[in-house]
Amino acid sequence: MPAKPWIATVAQAVAFVFMDIRSFKLLGLLVVLVATAAGQTAKARSIIIKTEPGAIVWLNGVRYGTTDTEGKLEIKNAPAGRQTLRVRANGFKETSKPILPPQSGNIDVPLMRTTDPAELAFQEAEKLSGVDRDKSAEAYRNAIKSKPGYVEAHIGLARVLSDAGDVEGASKAIGQAVRLRPRDAEAAAVEGRIQKTIDQEPKAIAAFKRAIANGGGFQPEAYTGLAMLYQDRAEAAASGGDFAAEKLNYTEAEKNFAMAVKQLGTGLDAPTIYQLLGLIYEKQHKYKEAIALYENFLRFFPNSAEAEAVRSFIVQLKKQMAEQK
Repeated sequence: MPAKPWIATVAQAVAFVFMDIRSFKLLGLLVVLVATAAGQTAKARSIIIKTEPGAIVWLNGVRYGTTDTEGKLEIKNAPAGRQTLRVRANGFKETSKPILPPQSGNIDVPLMRTTDPAELAFQEAEKLSGVDRDKSAEAYRNAIKSKPGYVEAHIGLARVLSDAGDVEGASKAIGQAVRLRPRDAEAAAVEGRIQKTIDQEPKAIAAFKRAIANGGGFQPEAYTGLAMLYQDRAEAAASGGDFAAEKLNYTEAEKNFAMAVKQLGTGLDAPTIYQLLGLIYEKQHKYKEAIALYENFLRFFPNSAEAEAVRSFIVQLKKQMAEQK
């Protein structure tokens, strides 16, 4: 099947999203994983976060969106089970609180104003990270200057320097984060991302797997990083005519993308990973699995910009399957 025009954009958008994944012994579990994720989401509760306007909301480290002008964010398919809710708004102290399994409906999250120069500098850095990397890096450094042990600022600095192509600076920043908090899952995931950037695949794999272990098995960014690494290997093997290696590495990419899909739920990054997993299925001619995945995509993201294109993919795949009979 010819490459789809949105794939390059999707791969760029992923930016290692968030982006560490644990292996499963049986390949047959893969489709079950995605279906289970879909089933869990379908049964999940609806919650409405009520806090300050423009606040960013995470559940278990997965970003779900930003509150509106009234300070509300509705998550229609919030994950089932106990969750850790984290909320951050500019000028306020970041707050975390547990959401217990029975909770649904409105959840109030009052925030307190902050005058902490390190926290304010960090918030400024986060705001600038997608606009001006140099100014963002400067703000992260200001946060670290005010609070040298600010692990999140070291991680943020590593991310923005890596995105700017300063691999040496990024490596130093993430190294400091790991030294300060050796069992931090996000720091290990970012370390894996940086190692992959400089083609240190064994070190990248080790860092991604360490991130998964540090996260107790939950680290979608690291699973995504592993999946993309194996995808690159599969494509390189295919171009070299090594079809056994191609199959093996696509299998690994599939497993890891499937875990990332499961863990991301309906978070902001999930649509990108759904599409990347769908591409892996298609490349392996697993059309039934691809169709099921795309149908789940439309169920959970019916209003996404890619929804119409995904509908056309389903039609094309069904035609291909009919032609093969």
